[in-house]
Amino acid sequence: MSEIRFSNLTWDQLITLDQVLDEVIPIHGRGNFPTLEVKPKDIIQVVKEQLIEQGIIVKDTRLNGSTASYILASHNGISYKDLDVIFGVELPSDQEFQVVKDAVLGCLLDFLPKGVKKEKITLKTMREAYVQKMVKVCNKHDRWSLISLSNNTGKNVELKFVNSLRRQFEFSVDSFQIVLDPMLEFYSDKNAKLTKESYPVVVAESMYGDFREAMTHLQFKLISTRKPEEIRGGGLLKYSNLLVRDFKPACEAEIKTLERYMCSRFFIDFPDVAEQQMKIESYLHNHFIGEEKSKYDYLMTLRGVVNESTVCLMGHERRQTLNMITLMALKVLGEQNILPNTDNVTCFYQPAPYFAAEGGHPTYYVTSGPPPIFFQPYHPLHFHVPNGMV
Repeated sequence: MSEIRFSNLTWDQLITLDQVLDEVIPIHGRGNFPTLEVKPKDIIQVVKEQLIEQGIIVKDTRLNGSTASYILASHNGISYKDLDVIFGVELPSDQEFQVVKDAVLGCLLDFLPKGVKKEKITLKTMREAYVQKMVKVCNKHDRWSLISLSNNTGKNVELKFVNSLRRQFEFSVDSFQIVLDPMLEFYSDKNAKLTKESYPVVVAESMYGDFREAMTHLQFKLISTRKPEEIRGGGLLKYSNLLVRDFKPACEAEIKTLERYMCSRFFIDFPDVAEQQMKIESYLHNHFIGEEKSKYDYLMTLRGVVNESTVCLMGHERRQTLNMITLMALKVLGEQNILPNTDNVTCFYQPAPYFAAEGGHPTYYVTSGPPPIFFQPYHPLHFHVPNGMV
């Protein structure tokens, strides 16, 4: 029996979609640039029209990832941060990538407040003022670009322009995409109102494959994926995030195998400890804004997975990574003026600022205020972690 990938949104889901698309999201400008007040339905429509006008073939527009999951299961406590929009486009050459970038930056000018003189504002200036990051990927399997618009609370508007993308999800619960074109067409009629008797048919698709199975995972907060070795970074950081948010493995029998694949792919993509730390720090910055107290639990959950399921590293490499994650966790506690359980940590009070540590182990510290506290961990490190994660 073939898997059914598609399902029509219910009336309640459609109302939630309408609320998400109609919500005003601030795009914060750097320096003296004013905040742009943007409704998703407006910027999606304007960008789509501008792309078509510039000769770009737009196949469809979709809401992706956690936002789509929220619309399908908002009653279940599912939340979202980024507004992730996919434009299915044709990008046969570098010229089309440039056209897309210029079109988006040009559209942002339309959202500047009244009274702002736009004539002397260049596209480069708009990029520096409102774009958090830009990504361009061109290889054998993937051809896409991303423009992320800045929001100081972490609710970024992410516009992704996809010609081809081999892997479009990490886990079943974030595999949903909602096709927006029927809603955009409905909004174009200024007199139209959503009623149970008159509303567009909107389709959702699970890139995981089996829509019903993926919805079951979402409703019951279950973790499942396919071929994690195909995911850049193995899905390891997202997996640890799901665990912290009380998701459970859909199949306990296979999760350890999946964890080993996740760890292996993560260390293939990020072999150096410095690279690993940068990636983890970036993930924390993007996914834990306003959730400072959850960072420690996340890091120690991640450490537990790495400790239990890493089979591809030499012993000293594994210890380096574990120590790096532990130090990041200690730093988080220090920033919050919280101390960990120190049963297995040796602490030194050092009143002299010029003290030089002796011996073969570095001295680590948390600068949470006087007097300074220095941590010199044993090898291997063991810290008390809630829920027995280590």
